[in-house]
Amino acid sequence: MEHGTLYLILAAVFGLFMAWGIGANDVANAMGTSVGSRALSLRQAIVIAAIFEFLGAVLAGGQVTATIRKGIIDPGLLAGNPELLVYGMLASLLAAAVWLVVASYFGWPVSTTHSIVGAIVGFAMVGIGVTAVQWGKVGSIVASWVVSPMLAGTLAYALFRSVQRLIFDAADPFRAAKRYVPAYIFLVGFIIALVTLLKGLKHVGLDLSLGESYLLAAVAGLITMAIGALAVRRIRLEEGADRDFSYTNVERVFAVLMVFTACAMAFAHGSNDVANAIGPVAAIVGVVQSGGEVAQTSSLPLWVLVVGAVGIVAGLATYGFRVMAVIGERITELTPSRGFAATLAAATTVVVASGTGLPISTTHTLVGGVLGVGIARGIAAINMRVAQNIFMSWIVTLPAGALLSMVFFFALKGALD
Repeated sequence: MEHGTLYLILAAVFGLFMAWGIGANDVANAMGTSVGSRALSLRQAIVIAAIFEFLGAVLAGGQVTATIRKGIIDPGLLAGNPELLVYGMLASLLAAAVWLVVASYFGWPVSTTHSIVGAIVGFAMVGIGVTAVQWGKVGSIVASWVVSPMLAGTLAYALFRSVQRLIFDAADPFRAAKRYVPAYIFLVGFIIALVTLLKGLKHVGLDLSLGESYLLAAVAGLITMAIGALAVRRIRLEEGADRDFSYTNVERVFAVLMVFTACAMAFAHGSNDVANAIGPVAAIVGVVQSGGEVAQTSSLPLWVLVVGAVGIVAGLATYGFRVMAVIGERITELTPSRGFAATLAAATTVVVASGTGLPISTTHTLVGGVLGVGIARGIAAINMRVAQNIFMSWIVTLPAGALLSMVFFFALKGALD
């Protein structure tokens, strides 16, 4: 295929740029609750994310990936013109990455999935035709803007109310925290293991039944609980620590829980969302390697996964602080107990969604979780202006990705044809 090497180089560079954008925006919001609640410092969050995002992306990011992300377009329509698919995927990567940089600059936590979907829709409309887009799929994504944050918000509200009732309203909150936090740690281990088994490891070809997945997740939960219980047991009551904030000692117990949540969320996120950067790269690699043949799926070289993983970690380390500040501090004030409720609610929503096939965004679920915790404390605890800006950025994401993709598609087609 003419220009094959150039296409591969551009795919690697644009894929790295897109992965950097995912790290700066998506990973930052996954870590924002841990940093905002002071359970982890920014440096600790970056180290944890670097290790677990990389492991998740490389170990569970997928041996085979669909060349066309999320079934938005039919690759068969491009069989006679494989260069169009290459230009379209390059334009989509560049468009989504540019939008993520803009969103991260303003501190908007947007959906990387919706960014790349919008970009692919844009290229398909101008490169193939409006009828090439599967609009039903796009409609279900629009519906998820409402469904996923509402579901996560409801769960976060219920979780935080249970924490208030079992621990904060107890006669001795510190003792109650030491008793119940290991049970919450089990929940975290169980839910995140389930996210990974159902949504992440399916790419590896690990074909487990639903029953086997639940059993393995329960074992993971028990192991996590045992480790967490040891850490919790070591925490001693600090006399005078509660002088400024009456639950300081209790929040120290919850900080242990947040470390587990941060590690697990990073792994689950790396295994799942790296596909947003490498899906289009895999499509281009497949076309070049086959000499111009457009296939439904293609084998995924390890170097593509590594490009995605390196980009994600670099994005978080260099630019993630902007989105972290919004998620962790500006929507509502977070403590470790509140951050835990928001994060676990988001993870649970991802499990439910992956089981039902609902297209969902980790960003939307996490923001919904944080809002749910804010509502549990009273509506006045939420910064409504920040929440309004976030919702507006969600609505703009699909059309912004589409418009940028159209521009880049024509630019690339003109330059490379």
